[in-house]
Amino acid sequence: MSETTKRKNDPEGLKKRILAGALKTFAEFGMQGARLEQIAEHAQTTKRMVVYHFVNKEKLYIEVLEQVYQAIRQHETGLNLAAMAPEEAMTKLVEASFDYHVSHPDFMRLVCTENLLRGRYITQSERIKALNKSALDLLDDILSRGQQQGIFITGVNTIDVHRLISSICVHHVSNRYTFNALFSPDNSEEESIHRNRQLAVTATLRYIRKAP
Repeated sequence: MSETTKRKNDPEGLKKRILAGALKTFAEFGMQGARLEQIAEHAQTTKRMVVYHFVNKEKLYIEVLEQVYQAIRQHETGLNLAAMAPEEAMTKLVEASFDYHVSHPDFMRLVCTENLLRGRYITQSERIKALNKSALDLLDDILSRGQQQGIFITGVNTIDVHRLISSICVHHVSNRYTFNALFSPDNSEEESIHRNRQLAVTATLRYIRKAP
């Protein structure tokens, strides 16, 4: 059986290739600049097959958004944080979140694109809202356990902690070229990653820890 025949008989594999190609294309050109022909070329298929599986560019874009958010949430839930002591779990979560953003720049570009569009498409997906509940559930569990043990302050808002972690993780990826050019042009990429990763951990722990 030829490789072409195998691909024709593998619709799920084709859909995965289309989604992967769409992620690259949307990350590079944005929702409005991306073309279905480019996505089809990445997926080694035709525009007709892209439309057959996803109907139009807007529906494909929303499904890509759903896929990338599902991936990061699965990454977090796979860390087994409930088995760790609260401070260890928080440190692990922050480090893993930072590392994920660094190693998935296309995810960050897609998020930036959607923000430029003022959340036009993400608000259409109930699935994304449901998926992202796990991010707050994980944090809430860690915070609650730390508060019960007298390690973390009470009254801290889970969403605020999530915002704090995200702010440093996102800033490192989305602003690294301009920020480094203006303020740390002599730093290597490795130095920036190490410094900002530690900053994310330190800032989060100082925000939630009880004063000694």
